[in-house]
Amino acid sequence: MPEMTTPEELFEHELKDMYYAEKALEQVLPRLASEATSRQLASAFKQHHQETKQHVKNLEQVFSELGKPPQGEMCPGIDGIKAEHDKFMREEDASQQVRDMFLTGAAARAEHYEIAAYTGLVAMARTLGETDAAKLLNENLRQEKDALKKVETISKDLLKAAKPNGRTRSSNGRRATSPSRKRTTARRGSSR
Repeated sequence: MPEMTTPEELFEHELKDMYYAEKALEQVLPRLASEATSRQLASAFKQHHQETKQHVKNLEQVFSELGKPPQGEMCPGIDGIKAEHDKFMREEDASQQVRDMFLTGAAARAEHYEIAAYTGLVAMARTLGETDAAKLLNENLRQEKDALKKVETISKDLLKAAKPNGRTRSSNGRRATSPSRKRTTARRGSSR
């Protein structure tokens, strides 16, 4: 493999990484939507699938502006997140509620990865004077940030729905007492 010596070569390498990641997510998002039992979560996956298709087109346009063919390069980050999802779905006998919570976590991990990658790509494009590329990449970045906010909100809603009256339950069905409440109760009991 030839030595990478220029920022332009690194920029192209990072573009290939994101192109691979977006193409992989384009294939995975419909499956995530079908795995979700929460209508809100399934809808979010379907909407982000449409956005991801546009992300791919935006990346293809960036490649075109650079005079390069669109090409992906294996992305271990996205492959790892996907493998973690696949392992959980294959090996864990999770309730629908817990599975939906897991799916929001998997989605958040993917969004964080994409946000970090696009942040770097936008900075590189601006530094290299690739203003049109920077605009397209920044649009992808903005949508990834919005997708993360949406999945975080859904996650909070799912967690709230799982906690009756905002209290957690222990495995024996009794209401669990927080450590700070135990200390307060103990102090009150010792002063009597």
